[in-house]
Amino acid sequence: MIPLSASRPPLLPASTSSPGRDKAFSFAPLDAYPWKKRLIIRLAGFAFYWLINLIGRTLRFEVVGWHNWEPPDRSYTPISVFWHDSIVLGTYYWRRRDIVVMTSQSFDGEYIARFIQRFGYGAARGSSTRGAVGAVIEMVRLMRQGRGVAFTIDGPKGPRREAKLGAVLLAKKSGQPMIPVGLAAKRRRELKSWDRFQIPGLFTRARLDVGAPIFVPSDATDEQLEAKRLELQNALEELDRRGDAWRNA
Repeated sequence: MIPLSASRPPLLPASTSSPGRDKAFSFAPLDAYPWKKRLIIRLAGFAFYWLINLIGRTLRFEVVGWHNWEPPDRSYTPISVFWHDSIVLGTYYWRRRDIVVMTSQSFDGEYIARFIQRFGYGAARGSSTRGAVGAVIEMVRLMRQGRGVAFTIDGPKGPRREAKLGAVLLAKKSGQPMIPVGLAAKRRRELKSWDRFQIPGLFTRARLDVGAPIFVPSDATDEQLEAKRLELQNALEELDRRGDAWRNA
């Protein structure tokens, strides 16, 4: 176990519009939306950013397995994978690290893109239900620039805690490994949503548990892809069990 201060390199500058930045890190134009929706997108993007930042500043993180996410020899670029219910913890912990995430091509996806971009993430437009192929291609392009990516692997609509194939396909295409991540908070509130979305309590302890890398062969067959999906599923479930044991200790 390592403390937060030892587990994170210096944060990158907090900017989504600096010269030379990729378009994934800049706010998209809202011309296609009527003025009411443009206003809601801007307000919601700021509100979610403010709320997560407020909660995150009070958390005390404990980290296990950091060497899996950032190997000493920097031999790979991680594809971080975690559950949709852990967005608050995951978003805050990996802020300003030049990480790219997939967001849906929709009204909801646009304000989500805006609040994560305020945290220094890039947004590749697409989801498991809309524009997924284009988003995966975009993520591969950005990974070739040395940027990591992250997936909420059961999003955007579930089933809850059931790993989908998006990260597996990206691992096959990019040659980089999936890194399963477990996130847990000692005190939290669960919403009555499809994913039982978790809101950590203020000033609580949080645990980040990083599993071993999972590589996918570039010539993997459909059967091998499914086997890797199940391997990822099992790894995430094991991290869940560790997190539950830690919470209940």
